[in-house]
Amino acid sequence: MEIGLSLGLQSDEGGLKLSLSECGCHVKDISIELEGGASWFYQGMVNAFKDQIGASVESTISNKLTEGVSDLDSFLQSLPKEIPVDEKAALNVTFTSDPVLRDSSITFEIDGLFTKTEMNQVLKSSLRKTVPSAICPENSKMLGISLDEAVFNSAAALYYNAEFMQWIVDKVPGQDLLNTARWRFIIPQLYRKYPNHDMNLNISLSSPPLVKISEQYVGANVNANLVIDVLEADQVIPVACISLEIRGSGALRVMGNNLGGSVKLEDFSMSLEWSNIGNLHLHLLQPIVWTVIQTVFVPYANDHLEKGFPLPIIHGFTLENAEIICSSSEITICSDVAYLDSQQRRSRLSLPRSTPLITTML
Repeated sequence: MEIGLSLGLQSDEGGLKLSLSECGCHVKDISIELEGGASWFYQGMVNAFKDQIGASVESTISNKLTEGVSDLDSFLQSLPKEIPVDEKAALNVTFTSDPVLRDSSITFEIDGLFTKTEMNQVLKSSLRKTVPSAICPENSKMLGISLDEAVFNSAAALYYNAEFMQWIVDKVPGQDLLNTARWRFIIPQLYRKYPNHDMNLNISLSSPPLVKISEQYVGANVNANLVIDVLEADQVIPVACISLEIRGSGALRVMGNNLGGSVKLEDFSMSLEWSNIGNLHLHLLQPIVWTVIQTVFVPYANDHLEKGFPLPIIHGFTLENAEIICSSSEITICSDVAYLDSQQRRSRLSLPRSTPLITTML
C-alpha cells in the first residue's frame, strides 16, 4: 500500500494555515485469509470482492487523512497570537512570514516584540534579517529560538511608556540615609536649610533602557533622574536633581518555559541637572548614590527579571536541557523538548536530532 499527500503551510493574518493540495492512497495488493470451519465457503466470496475491498480501504484512508489535515489546520489557526506577560504587557507571537522548509529543519519567523497597543509597529519594518538555516551548533537540539535584542528593547520601551519605571525611595537598609543629618558634611547647605528633615529619593528613567548583546556580553544602559525631596510637614519639596547614566551587565537563564535573568551594576556617571540649594560636590555624593543603586534599584530590577517572560512554546510542551548562546545583537536558546501528558508525566519527543524546529523572533 502506498500513501501520498502534498501539504501547503503558510502564514495567514498572523497565524498558520495548513492546506491539503493532493492526497491519495493506492492498495497494490490485499490478502484476506479466513479461518474456521466454513472459511472455505466464504473465502471465495472474499476473493471475488477483493478489488472492491481494496477500493474501500483506499477511500477510507484518504478521507481520514483529509479529516486529520483539517483538524490540524484548525489547531494551528487556534494558536494564540499573543502571550500575556502581566497586566501591562503581552508578547506578540504572530507569524510574520511563511515557514521555511529545509532538508533538516523548519523555520518559523514570529514578531516577538512586547506590546500592549500599537506602539511598537515602527520597529517591525527595520528589523528584518536573513533567517539562518541552522541556529544551534550542529543541529544538536530539537528546538532553537533566536531572540533579537530588539525584543528586549521593545519590552523596555513598553514599560517605560507605561510610566512603570518610576520609584519613590522612602525606605533603605540604612534608614538614617534618608535624613538631612546624614548629609550635613556632604551637602552642608541642605542641612542648614532643612535640619533633621526626612527625605525621599525620587528616581525616574529619562528614556527607555537600551539592551546590547554581543558574543561576550549582555549589557544595558539606563538613563535616570534622581530627585532629592525634603519632607516638611505635609509638603514634599524637591531641592535638587541629579542625572544618572548607569551601565550594567546581565546574566540570562531559562526557567521552565520562561527566559529570566539578573543584572549587576558595572559603573555609573552623574551630572547635576538643577539645584535649589546651590552647587553640589558630586564626588562626595557618589558613595551614597552607589549605595542607593546597589540596595534599591538593582534588587528591584532583579525581582522582576527573575520572574522572566514566556517563550513561544505550544501549551503542553516544556523545554529540557536548554542552553543559551550569545552572538552579535541576539541570543539563541537551544533546547530539547518534552511533552507533558494528562498524567503530568514528561514524555520525551521522538523527533530526531537532525530535524530541529527553529523559531526566530525579530
